[in-house]
Amino acid sequence: MNLQPYLDFATSLAYRAGMITLGYYNIGIDVKMKEGNDPVTAADHEAEKYIRAEIERAYPGHAIVGEEFGASAGNGSAFRWTIDPIDGTKSFVRGVPLYGVLIGLEIEGVIRVGAAFYPPLNEMLCAADGLGCWWNSRRAHVSDVDDLSRACVTTSDFERLGEKDPTLVQRFAKRKALLRTWGDAYGYALVATGRAEVCIDPFLDLWDYGPYPVIMREAGGYFGTWLGSEGHTPGDALACNAAIKSQVIEVMRGA
Repeated sequence: MNLQPYLDFATSLAYRAGMITLGYYNIGIDVKMKEGNDPVTAADHEAEKYIRAEIERAYPGHAIVGEEFGASAGNGSAFRWTIDPIDGTKSFVRGVPLYGVLIGLEIEGVIRVGAAFYPPLNEMLCAADGLGCWWNSRRAHVSDVDDLSRACVTTSDFERLGEKDPTLVQRFAKRKALLRTWGDAYGYALVATGRAEVCIDPFLDLWDYGPYPVIMREAGGYFGTWLGSEGHTPGDALACNAAIKSQVIEVMRGA
C-alpha cells in the first residue's frame, strides 16, 4: 500500500489545525473543565471539528475517534483516524508552547501513519511505515545513548507516576538518570528526535498517542507498554531509544 498520500494529508491537516489553535493562543481564552478535571477550550473544539470535516470530505468511509467528539463508525472501515486537537491543553491555556496537534491513521489495527505538530514552536514530526520519520523535513532518529546514567527521562507529572508506581522515580534516580517534566505531546517528540531517551506516562487514551507508535518505529525506537509490549492500547505508555530499552524495561519491572 502506498502510504505517502495519507502521510501528506495527515501532515498538512495537523499543520492547518495547528494554525487554528494559534488563533486562540495567549489571548486569555475561557477554560471549561471536563469530567476528570481536565481543561477544554474553544480551540480544542474548533480544531477537532476542522480535522473531522476534512477527513470526512477526503475519506468519507473512514472511521474517526477524537478526544472531544468521540467515535464515528466509518461503515466498518479498516481505516481509523485518531485525533487529539490539543495534547497538552494545560500547557496551552497557560501560554506554555509544549502542546501538540496529534493525528494518527490506524490501518487494520496498526498505527501506520502519524503527524504531530507543535504550533508555537513550528515543529512538525511525522512518519509512515517504510517512509521514515521526519522532523521539519529532516530525517529524525532516536539517540544512541546506551546507559541510563547518561539518559534523560521525561514525563508529564511525577505525582501521577507515583500514584501508579510509588518507587518508579526513585528507581530511575538510583540509576543516575536525568529526570525532567518535559511531558505531554512534546516528551515523545524529544525521544523521537534524540533530545531525550525516555518518555513515560501512567495512562494515555488512544488519541493521546495516536501518531507515536509509527513515529517511534520509523525513528528507530520503541513505543508500547511499560512492560515491553510494543503497539498501542490505552493504558500506560513508554517510548525510548532502542539502545536503552532493556535497561528501561528492567527499571519499569521493579529492578
